[in-house]
Amino acid sequence: MMQGDSCIDKEILRKQQNHWEKVFSNNSSKFGEKPSSPALWAAETFKEEGKIKILELGAGQGRDTLFFVQNGFQVYSLDYSKKGIQVIEQKVRENGLSEHVTTLQHDVRKPLPFVNESFDACYSHMLYCMPLTISELESVSKEIQRVLRPGGLNIFTTRHTGDPQYRTGIHRCEDMWEIEGGFIVHFLSKEKVEHLSKGYDLVDRKEFDEGPLPRKLFRVTLQKRKN
Repeated sequence: MMQGDSCIDKEILRKQQNHWEKVFSNNSSKFGEKPSSPALWAAETFKEEGKIKILELGAGQGRDTLFFVQNGFQVYSLDYSKKGIQVIEQKVRENGLSEHVTTLQHDVRKPLPFVNESFDACYSHMLYCMPLTISELESVSKEIQRVLRPGGLNIFTTRHTGDPQYRTGIHRCEDMWEIEGGFIVHFLSKEKVEHLSKGYDLVDRKEFDEGPLPRKLFRVTLQKRKN
């Protein structure tokens, strides 16, 4: 297990759920309606690999969920924000896509509510840079591995330690910093990404930019070993 700094503000980390509830309640399209660039790339990869049944973690308000469903995938969309899930449910109803989406409010610090080898792939955009400790992220990665079929893909993005907002704002825990807007971000190093990839084959790690800062992210592709 990789050791992190002591977390003296765990209650503050837990309160981030309430923060996201307020953010999503105030704006039903906080991150816009268009799919993210990682979702565009992931969809092409899933198609090439024949992956149809997708688990999306940290789905937010569903901009990537809708895109995946509109491109023929069966999506199980999870987020720990009740309001976020309600927005996704409304959007899929309005688009007549409900039969292709299963939604669930879920905290990834708890085991995933699925049996072993349930999914072809897992996708998450910036879930790994939420206020989750390294030990919690280890559990998330292991749970994803458990529910993936052999050869299944885990594609995730995370802000990294080269990001301009790293070490700005208020230090909360490990490499987590509370930045402008009250958001706590866990900035992951290459070493931490490699650590969280244990048990998988690390297919690819790509750096990319997003947003006006711009935010600096890794896009990581892992594959569950077939034997």
